[in-house]
Amino acid sequence: MRTNRIAALAFGLASLAGAASAQPPGDAAKGANVYEDRCSGCHVLQGMGEGPPLAGVVGRKAGSVAGFPYTDAMKASGLTWTAANLDRFLTGPGKLVPGTAMQITLPADADRRNLIAYLSSLKR
Repeated sequence: MRTNRIAALAFGLASLAGAASAQPPGDAAKGANVYEDRCSGCHVLQGMGEGPPLAGVVGRKAGSVAGFPYTDAMKASGLTWTAANLDRFLTGPGKLVPGTAMQITLPADADRRNLIAYLSSLKR
Protein backbone atom coordinates (compact mmCIF):
# COMPACT_ATOMS: atom_id res chain seq x y z
CA MET A 1 0.00 0.00 0.00
CA ARG A 2 2.82 2.38 0.90
CA THR A 3 4.50 1.68 -2.46
CA ASN A 4 1.29 2.64 -4.30
CA ARG A 5 1.06 5.93 -2.39
CA ILE A 6 4.69 6.77 -3.18
CA ALA A 7 4.17 5.91 -6.85
CA ALA A 8 1.00 8.04 -6.98
CA LEU A 9 2.80 10.94 -5.30
CA ALA A 10 5.73 10.67 -7.71
CA PHE A 11 3.36 10.58 -10.68
CA GLY A 12 1.48 13.62 -9.38
CA LEU A 13 4.68 15.59 -8.84
CA ALA A 14 5.94 14.68 -12.31
CA SER A 15 2.64 15.80 -13.82
CA LEU A 16 2.81 19.12 -12.00
CA ALA A 17 6.40 19.67 -13.09
CA GLY A 18 5.47 18.97 -16.70
CA ALA A 19 2.53 21.36 -16.56
CA ALA A 20 4.66 24.08 -15.00
CA SER A 21 7.33 23.80 -17.68
CA ALA A 22 4.87 23.73 -20.60
CA GLN A 23 4.89 27.05 -22.37
CA PRO A 24 1.82 28.70 -23.84
CA PRO A 25 1.57 28.50 -27.62
CA GLY A 26 2.99 31.32 -29.67
CA ASP A 27 1.16 33.77 -31.92
CA ALA A 28 2.13 33.20 -35.56
CA ALA A 29 1.09 36.73 -36.61
CA LYS A 30 3.40 38.23 -34.00
CA GLY A 31 6.04 35.71 -35.05
CA ALA A 32 5.91 37.07 -38.61
CA ASN A 33 6.88 40.45 -37.17
CA VAL A 34 9.75 38.87 -35.22
CA TYR A 35 10.91 37.20 -38.43
CA GLU A 36 10.83 40.52 -40.32
CA ASP A 37 12.60 42.41 -37.54
CA ARG A 38 15.20 39.86 -36.46
CA CYS A 39 15.64 37.16 -39.12
CA SER A 40 14.95 38.48 -42.60
CA GLY A 41 18.28 40.29 -42.84
CA CYS A 42 20.01 36.91 -43.27
CA HIS A 43 17.25 34.36 -43.87
CA VAL A 44 14.72 34.07 -46.67
CA LEU A 45 11.68 31.84 -46.59
CA GLN A 46 12.36 30.17 -49.95
CA GLY A 47 15.59 30.01 -51.93
CA MET A 48 18.99 30.92 -50.53
CA GLY A 49 20.04 33.83 -48.40
CA GLU A 50 23.01 34.42 -46.15
CA GLY A 51 21.34 31.88 -43.86
CA PRO A 52 19.39 28.80 -44.95
CA PRO A 53 15.72 29.14 -45.95
CA LEU A 54 13.27 28.96 -43.07
CA ALA A 55 10.06 27.74 -44.74
CA GLY A 56 9.75 24.09 -43.75
CA VAL A 57 12.45 24.34 -41.09
CA VAL A 58 10.26 22.79 -38.38
CA GLY A 59 10.74 19.05 -38.70
CA ARG A 60 13.77 19.37 -40.99
CA LYS A 61 17.12 17.81 -40.17
CA ALA A 62 19.67 20.50 -39.29
CA GLY A 63 22.25 21.16 -41.98
CA SER A 64 20.27 19.39 -44.69
CA VAL A 65 19.27 21.98 -47.31
CA ALA A 66 21.08 20.98 -50.48
CA GLY A 67 23.46 23.63 -51.75
CA PHE A 68 23.67 25.66 -48.54
CA PRO A 69 27.22 25.94 -47.10
CA TYR A 70 26.56 24.88 -43.50
CA THR A 71 29.35 24.74 -40.96
CA ASP A 72 30.76 21.31 -40.23
CA ALA A 73 29.37 21.71 -36.71
CA MET A 74 25.81 22.16 -37.99
CA LYS A 75 26.07 19.28 -40.44
CA ALA A 76 27.36 17.02 -37.67
CA SER A 77 24.90 18.20 -35.00
CA GLY A 78 22.40 15.39 -35.56
CA LEU A 79 19.57 17.77 -34.67
CA THR A 80 16.10 17.85 -36.09
CA TRP A 81 14.45 21.25 -35.84
CA THR A 82 11.65 20.56 -33.39
CA ALA A 83 10.02 23.45 -31.55
CA ALA A 84 12.08 22.55 -28.46
CA ASN A 85 15.37 22.46 -30.38
CA LEU A 86 14.60 25.73 -32.14
CA ASP A 87 13.84 27.30 -28.77
CA ARG A 88 17.16 26.10 -27.35
CA PHE A 89 19.06 27.19 -30.47
CA LEU A 90 17.53 30.66 -30.55
CA THR A 91 18.39 31.09 -26.87
CA GLY A 92 22.08 30.36 -27.48
CA PRO A 93 23.09 28.99 -30.88
CA GLY A 94 26.72 28.40 -29.90
CA LYS A 95 25.69 26.58 -26.74
CA LEU A 96 23.56 24.07 -28.62
CA VAL A 97 25.83 23.81 -31.68
CA PRO A 98 29.36 24.96 -30.84
CA GLY A 99 30.94 26.17 -34.08
CA THR A 100 27.72 27.32 -35.74
CA ALA A 101 27.86 30.46 -37.84
CA MET A 102 24.59 31.70 -36.29
CA GLN A 103 25.28 34.38 -33.70
CA ILE A 104 21.90 36.09 -33.25
CA THR A 105 19.87 35.20 -30.17
CA LEU A 106 16.27 35.85 -29.19
CA PRO A 107 16.41 36.25 -25.41
CA ALA A 108 12.68 36.96 -24.93
CA ASP A 109 10.60 33.80 -24.41
CA ALA A 110 7.57 35.36 -26.11
CA ASP A 111 9.57 36.28 -29.21
CA ARG A 112 10.90 32.73 -29.51
CA ARG A 113 7.46 31.16 -29.01
CA ASN A 114 5.90 33.52 -31.56
CA LEU A 115 8.67 33.00 -34.12
CA ILE A 116 8.45 29.22 -33.75
CA ALA A 117 4.67 29.38 -34.18
CA TYR A 118 5.19 31.39 -37.37
CA LEU A 119 7.87 29.05 -38.71
CA SER A 120 5.65 26.06 -37.87
CA SER A 121 2.92 27.54 -40.04
CA LEU A 122 5.18 27.73 -43.11
CA LYS A 123 5.45 24.77 -45.43
CA ARG A 124 8.18 24.27 -47.95
